[in-house]
Amino acid sequence: MNVVEAAVLGVVQGLTEFLPISSSGHLLIVPRLAGWDDPGAAFTAVIQLGTMAAVIIYFWRDLVNIATTWTKSLWRPELRHHQDARMGWYIGLGTIPISVCGLAFKDLIEDPARNLWINASSLIVMGLVLMVAEWAGTKKRDVGDLNLRDGLIIGGFQALSLIPGSSRSGSTMTGALFLGYSREAAARYSFLLSVPAVVLSGAFEMRKAFDGSLQVVPTVVCTLVSFVVGYACIAWLLKFLTRHSMLIFVYYRVALGGILLGLLAAGAISAT
Repeated sequence: MNVVEAAVLGVVQGLTEFLPISSSGHLLIVPRLAGWDDPGAAFTAVIQLGTMAAVIIYFWRDLVNIATTWTKSLWRPELRHHQDARMGWYIGLGTIPISVCGLAFKDLIEDPARNLWINASSLIVMGLVLMVAEWAGTKKRDVGDLNLRDGLIIGGFQALSLIPGSSRSGSTMTGALFLGYSREAAARYSFLLSVPAVVLSGAFEMRKAFDGSLQVVPTVVCTLVSFVVGYACIAWLLKFLTRHSMLIFVYYRVALGGILLGLLAAGAISAT
């Protein structure tokens, strides 16, 4: 991989990490259509640290308040009902499903699942599920209404993102919409919930940067570009969702998935 390819993939990662259209799927699809080598699951996991840095900086006040209040609540019972203290528990416990599934299915995620038939099908199926959630959800609940049950359910939806093409943000926002949360609340909690999951995943795969499995310079370039684009994308999406539905992303997912299935059926591109 050269620096230009890395920069392009950085833009792709920055845009698709937060939009509910699957970053891992696009990082597999774009190189395949461009005739580039598959960057691999480890590369995908590591460069997500760039977009996670964007989340951390964008929501730094929220994250600091959550971390400090949750820590203090461990020995100060009067703080345990505070929203920030509860949010700390919800984010931590909500990360368990994806962590357990990620370790259990690590070998499948890193190779067999990186198949365009799976990606294309997942884009369509999870897009249609998002559409149902958009129509069925009441959109009356805010982040302050979050409880332990909802945190665990949304965390379970996040585990679906281990399937390439599903989308981590798309899966979590779908779960939140089904539970009656507003689009903006669903997106905000999705971003906060992503921090421990993606940081742990990226840190786990970072070991490959030191054994020759990852190209250091392209990985760094891609990560930096994804940070800049990702930060801008967060700000845009939160504003967009205050006035618009998620159906535009559903249409995009279904159209892209359909095109990919057509190209695969015609033998125009390879599935692996």
